[in-house]
Amino acid sequence: MAKYIGAIDLGTTSNRFIIFNQNGHIVGVDQKEHEQIFPQPGWVEHNPMEIWQNTQVVIQGCLNKSGIIGDDIAAIGIANQRETTVLWDKISGKPFYNAVVWQCTRTDNICSELAEQYGQDGFRDKTGLPIATYFSGPKIQWILDNVKGARRAAEDGDALFGTIETWIIWWLTGGPQGGAHVTDVTNASRTMLMNLTTLQWDEEILEILNIPKQILPRIVPSIDDETWGHTKTDGPFKTKIPVCGALGDQQAALVGQACFTTGDAKNTYGTGCFLLLNTGNRPVKSRHGLITTVGYQVRGQDPVYCLEGSIAIAGALVQWLRDNLGLISSAPEIEDLARTVDDSGDIYIVPAFSGLFAPYWRSDARGVIVGITHFVNKNHIARAALEASAYQTRDIVEAMNKDSGVTLNRLKVDGGMVGNDLLMQFQSDILNVPVIRPRITETTALGAAYAAGLAVGFWSDFNALSQNWSVDKIWEPVMTTEKREKGWLGWKKAVEKTFGWVEK
Repeated sequence: MAKYIGAIDLGTTSNRFIIFNQNGHIVGVDQKEHEQIFPQPGWVEHNPMEIWQNTQVVIQGCLNKSGIIGDDIAAIGIANQRETTVLWDKISGKPFYNAVVWQCTRTDNICSELAEQYGQDGFRDKTGLPIATYFSGPKIQWILDNVKGARRAAEDGDALFGTIETWIIWWLTGGPQGGAHVTDVTNASRTMLMNLTTLQWDEEILEILNIPKQILPRIVPSIDDETWGHTKTDGPFKTKIPVCGALGDQQAALVGQACFTTGDAKNTYGTGCFLLLNTGNRPVKSRHGLITTVGYQVRGQDPVYCLEGSIAIAGALVQWLRDNLGLISSAPEIEDLARTVDDSGDIYIVPAFSGLFAPYWRSDARGVIVGITHFVNKNHIARAALEASAYQTRDIVEAMNKDSGVTLNRLKVDGGMVGNDLLMQFQSDILNVPVIRPRITETTALGAAYAAGLAVGFWSDFNALSQNWSVDKIWEPVMTTEKREKGWLGWKKAVEKTFGWVEK
């Protein structure tokens, strides 16, 4: 009997392959970054072939380092950067264009025209989403309208669309030689093309965006005992392994954090920052700038829905300070700098590099640093950069409390930034709730592993997964109310300064 589950974590900046045992512990891991392509301000792209090649590299690297062989792995699950859009030729497997990344704002004109005609919330009743550059549908339209040969191929039935998990599943299971063309409901719910109630592609929206239905993948449950396909014997696994679990990365973290009860919430601090609240088997419409999304679905069961607050730039701000400004040489150094000062020196950084996502949805916003005086030095900038993620999270929590009618009383956290104790303490202070870090913080990959493992019976049920979850550390709020609210007032003023920078 196979002893392990494999998870492919297709992130915004890197790919990872992680192998987990029955207890949800990591027994092997490998990681490789891919290029971030910025053709012009606000545009973000990835090379899809590089992502596929790197996926094969990290699978092989993980197997080599761990000594585990493909026959030891019961199933493969996938978590992925969501909304990022690929269109490719189904005969050759060659992309028509680079992947248009979720952060990219090139569809601003498309979205502005849609919002003018239908209202920014014109599709919200069906999709749970506002009209915004964030989502895949407008990105598909942009590729079809602007890339030579793409629309003709789509209309002739020779083109396929997918978010990143669809692209990798297709290659893993055969590519041009019969690869499975599927997307799970969580990723489909981020396209602005899926009806949240029927869990099917919406014909009316497809017609409005002029997207041929035949390019779209089949929508499947996140946890599916009807295997979509198997890895190939000539691939890195050298054997046939079922591919049967997939989740958008933030929904994967929700599952990895064992947020299976209505009212459970988690926040992931990665490239962006994403807070999801489990709302049970009914979609809750947001009136305060959040989005309604599918959390996960088991085949044969009703889907579980979530309210989500999406923040475009969190860890990416630290990366910007490292790569663009040279303020630090490695990401962990930011905490060392920030600890040398008692506060941010009354400056705020609002990292609206590609506009603001929830709860503002302002594509016309751009980043600002405000409140600068002669007193401020690089240490204050480092601290303000960390505090920006915490303040943006409070924006989301305020909206979520209003939408759900339930006040958040604790926050589970995960992602690359949760090893930063200074940030986690400030997050607890600014929210005035306990912040809880689990013992296993690779919750995105773990959630993907859980999806695949449940599908093949490696784990029996959600109770078994909950038993794997344990606390590593809890931060309790210590900040005075006066200081908390003063800082919050300054943040709100800073956010207002970002609005209207890009002229329509």
